[in-house]
Parts: sequence; C-alpha cells; structure tokens
Amino acid sequence: MPEILLHYIWQQRLWAMYAQQTIDGQPIEVLSVGQHNRDAGPDFSHAHLRIGHQEWVGNIEIHVRASDWRRHHHHTDPAYDNVILHVVCDNDEPVYNTRGEQVTQCVLQYPNNQDYLTHMIAHAQCMDSAFANIPCSRQLLNMPEMLTDGWRQTLLLERWRCKTESINRLLAITKHNWAQAFYITLAHNFGFHTNGLPFEMLAIQTPLSCLQKHRNSLFQITAILLGQSGLLEPGAKNQEPGLWEEYAFLQKKFSLQPIDGSIWKKARMRPQGAPEVRIRQFAHLLYQSEHLFANLMEAQTIDEMVDTLSLKYSNDEVYARVERPLPLGRKSIEILLINTIIPYRYAYTHSQSPIETAIHWLESIKKEDNTIIRQWTMLGQGVKTAADTQALIHLYQNYCQPHLCFNCQIGQQVFTYKQLTLF
Repeated sequence: MPEILLHYIWQQRLWAMYAQQTIDGQPIEVLSVGQHNRDAGPDFSHAHLRIGHQEWVGNIEIHVRASDWRRHHHHTDPAYDNVILHVVCDNDEPVYNTRGEQVTQCVLQYPNNQDYLTHMIAHAQCMDSAFANIPCSRQLLNMPEMLTDGWRQTLLLERWRCKTESINRLLAITKHNWAQAFYITLAHNFGFHTNGLPFEMLAIQTPLSCLQKHRNSLFQITAILLGQSGLLEPGAKNQEPGLWEEYAFLQKKFSLQPIDGSIWKKARMRPQGAPEVRIRQFAHLLYQSEHLFANLMEAQTIDEMVDTLSLKYSNDEVYARVERPLPLGRKSIEILLINTIIPYRYAYTHSQSPIETAIHWLESIKKEDNTIIRQWTMLGQGVKTAADTQALIHLYQNYCQPHLCFNCQIGQQVFTYKQLTLF
C-alpha cells in the first residue's frame, strides 16, 4: 500500500461509507479533511474532527504503519505536536509527541478491493499532474468556452462576499477596531500562503497598540515581532546585538506571550521568503507608516497604495542597530493589494464605494501566477488580470476541490451532456 494512496483515499473521502474510530473505540466524524500539505510538516493541516463528543482542529499525519512515526523522527519534532489524529493501515505501536503525550490513532477503514485499489493507485500517481483536482478538465480542454464570462463574474462576486464576511467576523472579534482587524489580516497575508497561519497568530499575540507605543523605533518594533514569533534566540550570533535583551524588556513590560517558533515553515523556500525576512519587512512597514490603515483607505489610485506599501530607506541612522530588510517586490505588493487592501477598501467604504470600483482595481492589476492559475491556463482559459485569477481561484477552491460539481455551471453542463448522450 503506497502512502500516496492513503493520502488520496483520505483527501477524496473514499472511506466515507465506512465508520471510522480510534484505536480505543471512540467514533470519529470528519468535518473537514484539511488542506493537503506538500511542504515540510504534517500531511494535512486545518483538519476538523469530532472524536467522541469532543471537537478538534489541527493536523493529520498519515503513515502505512504506526511505527513510521518513530522511524521518521516525528516524536522529536515539535512541528508534529499539533497532530490531532495519526491515520494508519497497521497499528503496530503507540506513538508519542515531543511532550510525551500519546497521539490519537485510527486504522483507516476503506474499500479493500484489489481491482478498485489498482484503479485508485493510477489516480493517486497522477495527483501531482496538472489537472488532478479539476474533475471536468477533459471537457474543458475540448470546450474552454464552457466557463462563461457570466459564471466568472458570479464567482468573483462570491469571492468578494466571502472576503467581506471574513472581515466582518474579524471586526466582531476585535470589537469593531478596524485598524486592529486590518493589522491581523495584513499580517496573515504577509505570510504569503506558506506562513499565513503563523503570521496571523503572531499578530493576534502581539496587539497593534503595543507596537504603536514604540513606533518611532524600528529596533524596538523588530525586537517585539521577532521575539513574539519564537524565532529570536538569546545569544544567537546571526542577530543584532541587544535585540534579545530589548525584547525581554518589552515582553515583560506588555506581558507578552510568544508563539511556538517551530510552526514556521522554512523548507524549500527562497531566502527572500524566509519568515525572519518577512517579519523584518512587516516591522519596517509598520515603522514607516504612522497611519497605515487610514493612508491606504484614503488612497485614490492603485499607484498610491503601491507607494504606501513600498519599503523606503531614507535615514541611514535608523539602521545603526538593526539590519535593513530586503524591499518588497512588486508582485508581493500586488498580492497584498488583492488579498488585503482592496477587500478592506470595499468593506470600509461599502456605502460610497460600489463593488464595480473594487473590480476595476482588480482589473488594473496583472494576473497572479501560481499553480492554480497555471492549471486553468493550460485548460485554455484566458487569464489577463487579477479579476480573472480571483474568480478562477474561487472556482478551484470552492467547487473543484470539494467536488461540488452540481453547484457549478460547468459541472451542470457536463452532466446535462452526459444525460443527453444516454438517449
């Protein structure tokens, strides 16, 4: 049994017709299988389970044999301490995390038919192919016009509505503090997908008010954020003198609690994308912009927003105690515009700024370049602007991946065509 097949069975819910339970007999209800992680760390993140009467949100690790956990040294890796379920075929031994706590295990029940599994292996081996998660890829390749402009427009409006709802939920949590909510969202998107969750946790654990009290000192803002990230170490040779001591003082002053530094992902990452670099860039942006949220909400053009987000190095004395961070590239700034600034502009000035204005801004930004968009391009879809990419990302994440084909206009066309060919 290849492990990749177990990943496929879990992700596609091929076990759904079987009751799942833990080794000690507690029933398991899978509310969300989580997101497949292709980087270092557990196999699936953000899974949502109900085990017995208790709900859990966390990571899933999958192995053929339970002893693979120890063989892969997960028992000494803190990145696996948030695993809420270890899914295996063979329960040959109990497993423990770095804290000595036993990890809940489940022997996965699934269709154990050799012909069926052989067929599934062929599919699993294609999981990394271009169209693995687009069920109608063959039909779209032959008839790309099935994805109409009208459906794209609907998808874009749906995505905008989801973003607005997410902002409103965060506003409720922050007691309608727009600047604090914006700061958390901006931090999340500074993680650029790979480290979005650790960045968001960092912002939640580090109130904006603490940073604002020291906004005239880049050294202090950098010390607070790096210290709170869990990546700052006392006496480390690769960091500025006095940085740890400054953080220790400010941590005590504000009663701050850092996050676990092991949750940051660093594998297969370019130097400019390293979490320490991104944190320093974030610190510099907060330092150089006294009223960042207000400035971005009042900007009249995309160029003004880009200028506000661009890191500026005007006074060399500022960098006497802290190193100058790498500048943010244009593509990184545009991602922040797409995922943070424009959605907040629309939500903040909802009555004065109609959705057409937000769409116009998206249409003035170049298309995003990622694995999802490259799939749609290979299927013959015209992609020119961020408005196109946002619609296609929404389609992929909310219809293709969860296989909600009957809710999709393309899926409905495919189904109707298949029905007609039967007669």
